Amino acid sequence: MGGLLRSLILAIALPSVVSLAIAQDSSVERVDVFPPGMNEVARYRIPGLVVTPKGTVLAYCEARRNNSSDWGEIEVHLRRSIDGGKTWSPAQSIAHRGERIALPPRKGTEEAREQTVNNPVAIVDQQTGCIEFLYCVNYARCFSMRSEDDGLTWSQPVEIASAFDAFRKFTNWRVLATGPGHGIQLASGRLVVPVWLAYGNEGDHRPSVSGTIYSDDHGKSWNAGAIAFPNQGDFGNPNETMIAQLSDGRVMLVARNESKANRKLIAYSLDGASGWSEPVFHDQLWEPICMASLVTHPSAAGSLLFSNPHSLAVDSNGKEVPGGRGKRTNLSIQWSHDDGKTWPFRKTLDAGPSAYSDLAVLPDGMVLCLYERDQSIVCARLNLEWIRKP
Repeated sequence: MGGLLRSLILAIALPSVVSLAIAQDSSVERVDVFPPGMNEVARYRIPGLVVTPKGTVLAYCEARRNNSSDWGEIEVHLRRSIDGGKTWSPAQSIAHRGERIALPPRKGTEEAREQTVNNPVAIVDQQTGCIEFLYCVNYARCFSMRSEDDGLTWSQPVEIASAFDAFRKFTNWRVLATGPGHGIQLASGRLVVPVWLAYGNEGDHRPSVSGTIYSDDHGKSWNAGAIAFPNQGDFGNPNETMIAQLSDGRVMLVARNESKANRKLIAYSLDGASGWSEPVFHDQLWEPICMASLVTHPSAAGSLLFSNPHSLAVDSNGKEVPGGRGKRTNLSIQWSHDDGKTWPFRKTLDAGPSAYSDLAVLPDGMVLCLYERDQSIVCARLNLEWIRKP
C-alpha cells in the first residue's frame, strides 16, 4: 500500500469541509427531462449537458428502448431549452442515422438485431458557435457530427474511429467509449474529449484505461492523446472521466476508478493531450464507482463545481471498506475556490437514489445539474450561493 499512501498526498492538511446535507430544498427547481416511458423508452440513462453561445441548453442521453442494460437497442435523444432549463422541447433522436450497425451475438442472446448507440458527448465551440457531437456505436466505433443552429439540426455523422488507432501503442483495446458527459474547448481553441478504453474479453468494460482525444481544426479531424490514467499499481480500471481547464491554463482530468482508495483520480496536462502528471487520489472526492461531473464557474478565477454521489461503502462498525462500492445515493455538489486543490463546500442536491450527472453554467451564472434521479433524468436549477447556505 506504499504507493497508495504516497498518491494520497492531496489528503494532507486539507481544511474541514462544510457539509450541508438537505434532501429537498425549495430553492432548487427540478424538471423531469427524460422520464421513463416517454416516447416508449423503458429507461433513459447517461446524461450530458451543455449551454450554447446563444444560451440554449442542450440535454442529451442514451434512450434505452427495452431495458436498462448497457447493451441493446439504444438511441441518443436530445431536448432543447431556451429559457434556462425551465421548459423543454420534445425529445428528438439525433444519432445514429444511416445504415444500422447490428450488435454481434452476445452471450447467446438475440441482441444481434439491436444497435447500441452509446456515450454521447457534446462540445461547445465558442469560436465558431457550432456544437460538435461525438458518440459511439456498439462500444466499437466512434462518430462525429455538428450543429450550426443551436442543436436544431445536425450534420451527417462522420466516422472518427481511426483516431483511436494510435491508442493501440498503449493497449490493444477491444472496447472504446467517449465521455460520457461533455467535452471542453481550451483557451487555445483546441477541443478535448475524455475517452476510455477496455482491453479484456470482447464487450467487457474492464480492465480499462482512460485519456483524451482532441481536435485542433474545430472538429474536422480528431487525434489521440496519451493515456492519462493507466490500469497499474494502485490505479484500478480508470474509465469515465471529466475535464476542466484551470485558471493557470492547465487541464485537469478527474477519473472514475475501482481502486482500494475509494477516491477519484486526478491528473494534469498543459495541453489536454500529452505530458500527463502522475495520477493522485483526492481525499475529498469520494468514489462510489460512478460517473461524476466537473465544470468551471465564471464567478472567480479558480472556481470549480463537482457533482457526484457522495457515498462510501462501510462495514458493520461504520469503517470504510477499501475497494468497496458505495451506494449511488446522496448526489452532492462540491465547490472549490482554488482550482480543485480543496473543496471546502459540499451540499446534498438529492439524498435519495441518484447516480450519473452532468453540470453546466448559464450566462447569468445559474448552475444546471442534469442527473439520474431514481428511474428518471431530471434537471436541477440552483444559484451558486445555494451551495454554502445552511
